[in-house]
Amino acid sequence: MPIPLILIPGLMCDHSVWTPLLPLLPDELQTHIADHGDSNSLVDMAQRLLKNAPPLFDMAGHSMGGRVALEVYRLAPERVRRIALMNTGYLPLAAGEAGGKERAGRMQLLAIAQAQGVRAMAEQWVRNMVAPARLQDTALIQQIIDMFERKTAAVFERQQHALLNRLDASDVLQRIHIPCMVMTGEHDGWADVAQHRAMADLLPSKTDVCVVANAGHMLTMEEPAAVAQVLLNWLR
Repeated sequence: MPIPLILIPGLMCDHSVWTPLLPLLPDELQTHIADHGDSNSLVDMAQRLLKNAPPLFDMAGHSMGGRVALEVYRLAPERVRRIALMNTGYLPLAAGEAGGKERAGRMQLLAIAQAQGVRAMAEQWVRNMVAPARLQDTALIQQIIDMFERKTAAVFERQQHALLNRLDASDVLQRIHIPCMVMTGEHDGWADVAQHRAMADLLPSKTDVCVVANAGHMLTMEEPAAVAQVLLNWLR
């Protein structure tokens, strides 16, 4: 029996972030998409995933989902066969001015969601989520906005709290002794190539960073064929 693959969505995302990939993966592959529910911490999200997961599994985490994947590995490394980290990060909230700037930016988006609705927030947020050339792709932009709008401002607040209180996962990366794939989009302004190279450098085994051309932060929706091919090679 193939080992199940758990797909972990990011901030305000759901199954839709993974749906474009599914027809491109083998029919016999069992895929499960994690649901963070009402969790307000990455550790709680990881515990929720482990509670519902099979004894042994592969996992791929996108954006915040990559940070959740690292917490899963921290808690139960013996249950994970392979791990893919996509458009994500590993450091805690920075101290000083940099951390304050990140916090302010997240709180500004939350304030829009609370005052004007999640859709209004998403229409602003999505501008930095895709490669610049895809901003005119109305169908893609609407899919992303619709996905965000399926979550409430209360969920957004809880997930922002989780990210602002994230742990340093440097030590987790240094302990990953299973196949690990690191991937980001060429135009990802949230989690850039340099950040992923820093992650790869912490891994015990030499790991190249896969950079998907013409993609931003939402690469699974922007370039699903390219992402699926990388995932297939990783699973093999």
